[in-house]
Amino acid sequence: MRFLYIIYQICIGLPIFLVATILTALTTMLGCWLGNGHFWGYYPGKLWSQLTCFLFLLPVKVRGHEHLDKKTSYVFVANHQGSFDIFLVYGFLGRNFKWMMKKSLRKIPFVGKACESAGFIFVDKSSPRKIYETIKGAEKVLQGGTSLVVFPEGARTFTGHMANFKKGAFLLADQLQLPVIPLTIDGSFDILPRTGKLLHWHPMTLTIHEPIYPLGKKGEENLQMLMAESYKAIEKDLPEKYKGKVENPDQ
Repeated sequence: MRFLYIIYQICIGLPIFLVATILTALTTMLGCWLGNGHFWGYYPGKLWSQLTCFLFLLPVKVRGHEHLDKKTSYVFVANHQGSFDIFLVYGFLGRNFKWMMKKSLRKIPFVGKACESAGFIFVDKSSPRKIYETIKGAEKVLQGGTSLVVFPEGARTFTGHMANFKKGAFLLADQLQLPVIPLTIDGSFDILPRTGKLLHWHPMTLTIHEPIYPLGKKGEENLQMLMAESYKAIEKDLPEKYKGKVENPDQ
């Protein structure tokens, strides 16, 4: 079965995926250019993500949609198991949002330009001024009533385990006094580890946890609480083999 799955993904899955990626990027760019970036910056990518999971025959299970309030902006924070995290969250979170992503992703042909057109936030760590501009850009997105999805580890895991969280997403939640919703991603690492080249068939699960609300005052105490409670919630629903912190040299 493993051999047949490899043949399928190379001969059928990958060619269709590449065509779908280009068409999705072009649709997003054109739609956002014509207007209504709120729609075109989200729905083409959502359908592309769902198609990708279907195309590679990957079962998806989602738990916790009842924790979402349509009228509330959230800062979503998720563990970063692998590349398929994108498809799982984008396709199945069920909430219009913007990504906060590494600046280097802007260089990906078609995809980078589509992300820029969609209004996603690129994190530039080259200087304190650039970091400040990134934070301010994210604040504008959240103040406009849109939610934000962030991988606070800053990089994909090499082991399946979680690493330390960076403060950026939690600083935003603290500054704007917005609730944080932790997301547990399970299965993505088993499908395509960071050092892998070919997919392995494996189901994926997205767990949407209850919102973590700020303490009612800004500052270090609130920031540390949001980080600690989010980390604990995400790790709780990981398989035992992936529990426990492992430092990521690429953070």
